[in-house]
Parts: sequence; C-alpha cells; structure tokens
Amino acid sequence: MTAIKHALQRDIFTPNDERLLSIVNVCKAGKKKKNCFLCATVTTERPVQVKVVKVKKSDKGDFYKRQIAWALRDLAVVDAKDAIKENPEFDLHFEKIYKWVASSTAEKNAFISCIWKLNQRYLRKKIDFVHVSSQLLEESVPSGENQSVTGGDEEAVDEYQELNAREEQDIEIMMEGCEYAISNAEAFAERLSRELQVLDGANIQSIMASEKQVNILMKLLDEALKEVDQIELKLSSYEEMLQSVKEQMDQISESNHLIHLSNTNNVKLLSEIEFLVNHMDLAKGHIKALQEGDLASSRGIEACTNAADALLQCMNVALRPGHDMLLAVKQQQQRFSDLREHFARRLASHLNNVFVQQGHDQSSTLAQHSVELTLPNHHPFHRDLLRYAKLMEWLKSTDYGKYEGLTKNYMDYLSRLYEREIKDFFEVAKIKMTGTTKESKKFATLPRKESAVKQETESLHGSSGKLTGSTSSLNKLSVQSSGNRRSQSSSLLDMGNMSASDLDVADRTKFDKIFEQVLSELEPLCLAEQDFISKFFKLQQHQSMPGTMTEAEDLDGGMSSRQHNAGTPLPVSSEKDMIRQMMIKIFRCIEPELNNLIALGDKIDSFNSLYMLVKMSHHVWTAQNVDPASFLSTTLGNVLVTVKRNFDKCISNQIRQMEEVKISKKSKVGILPFVAEFEEFAGLAESIFKNAERRGDLDKAYTKLIRGVFVNVEKVANESQKTPRDVVMMENFHHIFATLSRLKISCLEAEKKEAKQKYTDHLQSYVIYSLGQPLEKLNHFFEGVEARVAQGIREEEVSYQLAFNKQELRKVIKEYPGKEVKKGLDNLYKKVDKHLCEEENLLQVVWHSMQDEFIRQYKHFEGLIARCYPGSGVTMEFTIQDILDYCSSIAQSH
Repeated sequence: MTAIKHALQRDIFTPNDERLLSIVNVCKAGKKKKNCFLCATVTTERPVQVKVVKVKKSDKGDFYKRQIAWALRDLAVVDAKDAIKENPEFDLHFEKIYKWVASSTAEKNAFISCIWKLNQRYLRKKIDFVHVSSQLLEESVPSGENQSVTGGDEEAVDEYQELNAREEQDIEIMMEGCEYAISNAEAFAERLSRELQVLDGANIQSIMASEKQVNILMKLLDEALKEVDQIELKLSSYEEMLQSVKEQMDQISESNHLIHLSNTNNVKLLSEIEFLVNHMDLAKGHIKALQEGDLASSRGIEACTNAADALLQCMNVALRPGHDMLLAVKQQQQRFSDLREHFARRLASHLNNVFVQQGHDQSSTLAQHSVELTLPNHHPFHRDLLRYAKLMEWLKSTDYGKYEGLTKNYMDYLSRLYEREIKDFFEVAKIKMTGTTKESKKFATLPRKESAVKQETESLHGSSGKLTGSTSSLNKLSVQSSGNRRSQSSSLLDMGNMSASDLDVADRTKFDKIFEQVLSELEPLCLAEQDFISKFFKLQQHQSMPGTMTEAEDLDGGMSSRQHNAGTPLPVSSEKDMIRQMMIKIFRCIEPELNNLIALGDKIDSFNSLYMLVKMSHHVWTAQNVDPASFLSTTLGNVLVTVKRNFDKCISNQIRQMEEVKISKKSKVGILPFVAEFEEFAGLAESIFKNAERRGDLDKAYTKLIRGVFVNVEKVANESQKTPRDVVMMENFHHIFATLSRLKISCLEAEKKEAKQKYTDHLQSYVIYSLGQPLEKLNHFFEGVEARVAQGIREEEVSYQLAFNKQELRKVIKEYPGKEVKKGLDNLYKKVDKHLCEEENLLQVVWHSMQDEFIRQYKHFEGLIARCYPGSGVTMEFTIQDILDYCSSIAQSH
C-alpha cells in the first residue's frame, strides 16, 4: 500500500500541488468488484483546500487516472455502518449517497480517522460521523504541537498559523527598537534571548514576592469550601423534603389521569348510547300505526307509510363494530323483525281485500257498457290503489315474497276482470259490424261464450282456406250486355256472397268508425294500466330489479311454485320486461279478440282490410313512438301482421279472379268487370290511404293488380269471338288510362303511359282494319298497283298493265259512286256501334278517326292516279267534302 501511495503522490497529486494524507482501497457495494482508491488530500497553497479524490487504474492497467473529486466541505455524513463489530462497509453522503466496501477494516478506520481530523482542523461546518467508534474520534490537535494527522505517518500536516494583528504590531515595534534586527539576525536573536532571561528572572521574583497573597488566597478558598459543604447539606435537606412532595404530586397526576380516562370513556359511552337510541328507537306512535293503523283511510295510510319508513331506517342503520354483540341491540332487532313481519302480513291481506272489493265495484258497472262500444274506466280503481304505492315499495324492499304474492294475485284477478270486459266489448263491436236486427237478437239470446259470432270468428281465425275456397265457385264471371253487366257480375273484392255494387259506402264508413273506436278504446286502457303497474309496483325506479318472471307462462303459475325468503329475490333482465310480461298476463285476451274481429270484418267485406291496415298501422306507429318495446306496441304489431296478411290475400284473390274470368260468346265484351272494379278499388284505396303510414303496401298492391289487369285484358281480348280484339283492348286500356289519369297514382305513371300507348295502337289498328270494307274493290285495285310498283315497274308504265289499265280503273271507280260510298260508311258506322260499348262512349272518337283515315286513303288514291295515270282525266266520283258531309250526316242520324 505504501508503494501505491508514493506512486499516486508522484504521478497524480504532486503535479497538481496536492499532498496525499490517507488512502483506502474500495469497491462499490452490491456490484461486480471493480477496485479503486479513495484519497484524502490537501493543497500546498494557501488557503488550504481539502478534497476526497477517487482514483482508478486505466483499462490497460499500466497507470492510474483521476476519475472524480469531491470537496470535503460537501461531505454531510460519514456512516461506518457498525461502531462495535468490524465491518468494511461505509457510506459517504455528498450530493448523493456513495456506498463503499473497503479491502480491510483497518484501512477504513484509518481513512475515517483522517477525515475526522481534517474536519476538525480545516472546516467550520462539522461532518456528522455515524456508527463510528469513539476511539477514532480524537480531540482536535493543539496548534503548538506537531502531531501527525494520520496517526504515525512520517508526513506531518503543516503547523503554520497566521499571526493576528496584535502579534504583528508587537513584532514591528520590537524590530523598530533594534536597528540591526534585519541585517544581523544572530545579534537580534541574542538580544531577544537576554531580554527573555531578564523577564524570566523578574517573573520568578514576582512569584516569590506574592507568596503571602497566595497563602491568603488559599485560606479564603478553604473557607469557601466549608461554605459550599454547608450549602450542600441544606440542599440535601431540601431535596428530601421535595421528594415527599414529588411522590404526592405523582399520585395526584396519576389520579388526574384516571379521572381524565374515565371522563373520556364516559363521553364515548354516551355517544354510543345516543347513537343507538337515536337510530334504533322507534316512536310509540309508529309502533301503534304498524300494529293497529287503519289501512282504509287516507290519514291511516299516511301514518302507516311514515311508520314503515321509520322502521326501515331503524332496521337498515349501519351499526358500529361490536354493536351487534349487545343483547339490547339483538332484542331491538328482533322486535323490528316481528313488527315488519306483522305489518307486511297485515298489509298484504288488506291489499288482497282491496283488489277483491274494487273488482266487485268494477263488475257492477259492466251492465251499462254491455250495449255501448266503450270500455269501463279503471281510473278510480287506480287512483285508490296508488295511495298504497309507497307501502308497496316498502314491502318490495323488506319482504319480497309477499310483494311477489301480491303481484301474482293482482295479475290473476285483473286478467279475469279484463277478460270479461274485453270480450263483452268485442261482442258489441261484432254486433255493430254485422248491423242487422236479426243478428243482434241472435247475439243477445245466445250465451256469450257460445255466440254465433264467436264461433264464426274462431272458425275464421287462422284458416284462410275456408274463405278462399268458396270464392272460386263465385268468380265465374259472365260478360252480359252492357246494361246489366255490373249487376250480374261478381265483385273481385267480394270475400263472401256480396258484390261490390251491393256494398254501401255508408256501411264501409261505419265499419271504419267501429274499428277505429275499438282501437281508440283499447289504447288508453292499456296505457293507463301500464302506467299504473309501473307506479304501483315501483318498477320504474331501477334499471334491473329482482324477480322470477321471464315468460308469460311463468307469470301464470310460476310465482306460487317458487318459495324463497324475503330480501333474496331472483334476478330478472329489466323492469321493462317485468312490466311487459305483467301486461301480457293481464291482457292475454286482447290479441285473440282482435284477430277474431279482423277475420269477421274481412269476411263481411274484403274492402275492410284496407281500412284495418291503415288504422292499425297508424296505431302501431303511435305506440312505437311512445315505447317500441311496450306491450301495446308489440301486440298491435302482431295484429298488424295478420291485417297485412289479409290485405295480401285480398290482392291475390283479385288476381286469381281476374284469371278465372269467362266471356260470353253471345254478347259484346265492353269494359271488363275487373277493369271497372280496379277503378273502384283504386278510388276507394286512395281515399283510405291518404296520408297513411303504410302507403308502400298499397303501392306494391297497385303494381301487382295493374300487371294482372294488363295480362288478363289481353287474354280476354284474344279469346273474344263476337267483339274484335282491337275493340276489347282499345276500350279497356282507354278506361284504365282515364282511371290512372284521374287518380294520379304516382307509382303507376309508367303503367299509365303504357295504357295510353296500347289504347292508341289498337284504336289505329281497328280503324285501318274496319275502313277496308266500305271501298273493298277500290282498295284491292290500288293494292295491286302498289304491288306492281314495288316489283320494279315504273309508275307511269302501270297503266300499260292489262289488269290495271285505265279502263279497269274507270270500271272500279264507277262501282263506288257517292251514294254507294255513303251507304258503305253508314253500314260501317252501324258495325262500329255494334262493336263498341256505351259505357266507354268511344263511338264518336272512333268515327272521327275513321273519317280522318278515310280522307287519308282518298288522298293516297288520288296521288296514285295522278302518278300512274297522268293525263287520263280519271277522277273519283266523290270529293273530300262529300266524305265530310257523309260522315257528319251519318253521325247525326244515329
């Protein structure tokens, strides 16, 4: 270690004017062992600076290098870890803590001792030495002695001390008194020595002269010691006296502590007692209300409600630790449980009696509604029961078993009551729909459960085959004369034995009002009951609530079969599901009765499916806006599916009946029945579906129907024998075009254009075909002329053909004088009149078209004569004006 120290001094510290005082070989604690040296150094220049330097060998290992240095004044704590046992670990607290492990305990102790001495000599701020043995911490080295700060090291710390101002002044005065003090130091030193000897002699003489005074002083000191002994005796006696006082004061202090502790305990005990009394003491008035309170009067209900709330607060109080072990608390809790059980039983029994009593009162009012299409008002019943809503909420939170039992009893009773009311209500609606006195008497005389209407509607409900199967024999339509066609044809919209002409618009309006009134009566009834259930059974307070009902069947009998303790109900998905399932149980008869009513209305007149679709769609839309998942919305939605199915079936039956139409071979066709009935259907549908929500369903039906009408008109036209095909197509498509133009159905714009095109095409075809008959020979002659021209013969050379020379032309023209032409036109007019029907009134239109076509042909013939027979002087024996006069005269004469 000495060699390392000399090497470090030579290579590192001497070049920096520093002296190495102590060294220790260390490594960092807790890391891979990498040795380095901590060195304690001082500078050789003034003022002296003390440092702790970390020195490390280079990576190559051939020389040392200075790594980091800390000023000793920055060192706060030196922690030796253990002052008794030998331990090589120590910590140095600079700006952060450095943990070191020395190679030996001796090196660590020597380094710490050196740090302590440097601290004592050079620093005003003292370093805190922790867990350091007291033997290492020596007193500060006196300034006049030359001691080693390293404890045996030959290198001593410089003992130089600066002179103070007084000392400098004295030396200057002394040197001024001796002129050679600077030039001859030996003479000055000898002089100083002589003067020192003179002073020492004077001191000895002074000491010897003051012996008497010293003796006197010693005597005084002895006397002072005696006085001190006397004072000590008095102090001892005082101390003995105070000792007894101290014991008494200690007893008093202990007594005061016990009193304070007792007071503290009493305060805490009083606080606990006040807490239990304030929170677990039920007023006598509340107890009396729970035991004997009148549950029939408003004041009694209010008192019972307040008492029940107070009881619930007492039972739900959060007890502090240890309270549940007190006998009084256990007794009070048991008393509360008994009160709760007694009141819950009394409340459940009373509410069950209220349900029954209210039911009897409600049943007594059914007679006045038996002949009116109105449902009894349950508002008074709900208003009376809502007084118990808070008590029901209390029962729900304290005894769920009884709450669940009341819920089941309410549903069982109300389902029977509503079933009687709703069935009677629908019986009245069915009687009003049929509208005959005979049927009314039948409904009145038969038992309600076996009424003819009920049997009929039940047989109709869900069995469309019974309705459609009988219609095929009724839809063999025969085309009669135009005068009695409508009266003898069966209606396409007829679902029974009635034709459209027999149905009165007032009857349909009456059905619409009846059906609307039925829905208008059911809707507020269901909404009022749902609102009451939500408020009375407190189902709107939580997003999810306890329960056991997930299906309507569970509501019917599931509650009675389940036994569970109060306060431990089974979970259900949500309060909305609970309300909906209760509504399904209570109003289980609404959907079947509505379906039966719909089947009856559809049997009376299939037009009713239009009214029902519009009304039902509107009510479903209204209900879904309020609550899409409510019972009313779901039920009306299900019924709407049935109505839509009946509507689709009605459309399908119409198309099927179109396909089954048979025409008469003896009479002209005219306007086909299903064309006229499509007009009737569309006119009524437009009035019914005005501003309706389900307009899309009607548009789809229109598309299906119009396609069926188009196909079957063409089918009938092809099968017609008496009436020409073009006439059948022309008249019926003209009627269809007129209907669509008048009604302005936006979804049928393409069909309207198609109908107009078909009408125009077949009108032109019929006119051209019919006009060939009045001038038949002339037509054949000019057709031959045109054929020769088409074969390549020049027009001016046609007259040289033997069959088409001028003589043949004159011969043919002579066969058609004006009189003969008029006769032919008159025969043509009569034939057209025979082909056309009076209802469509197209005779004049067709006759005018024929007149125009005849004039066109006349001009065409004249043109051929002028081109093929130039200069022949051959002309027709009648003029265009003659044609106009003939046509006008014929039209006026007929």
